[in-house]
Amino acid sequence: MSSPPGGWLDDDQQRAWLAFMRLQLRMSYEMNRQLQAETALSLPDYHVLNALAYADEDSMSVSALAAAIGWERSRTSHHARRMATRGLVAMAASADDRRVTRVSITGEGRDALTAAAPGHVEVVRRLFFDGLDPDVVRRLAETLDTVYRNVLEQGATLGR
Repeated sequence: MSSPPGGWLDDDQQRAWLAFMRLQLRMSYEMNRQLQAETALSLPDYHVLNALAYADEDSMSVSALAAAIGWERSRTSHHARRMATRGLVAMAASADDRRVTRVSITGEGRDALTAAAPGHVEVVRRLFFDGLDPDVVRRLAETLDTVYRNVLEQGATLGR
């Protein structure tokens, strides 16, 4: 078996990577389970609504929304269409460029997000943050910000 260009992960890197993967998958499972048990939203719905709620004018192009939540454009477009049939978002051609589809959060979508947020925050706090010292949380945030910047700089979105 040939080695990857940078060599294999060392023991600490391997342990950290596997721990991250286990955590990411389990947190997604737990958050989705909580949302579906307590609301009519899935975790993907929550991601879309949350991104739109913080966007300028509560609206984004499908491409910008996809980039914001880390999905492929086609997945974002299909999911937004399903959400539109439920009244959570609206989709329309951009006034500036009719080739661009914009997705906007609706009043119903904002209400659903507002209703879902307390339970979502509770599960995140309980499963992720409880028991962590505030200094650890600060360092973790700094570390994850650094990793995220690296992903944006080195990742596939650069068209490599």
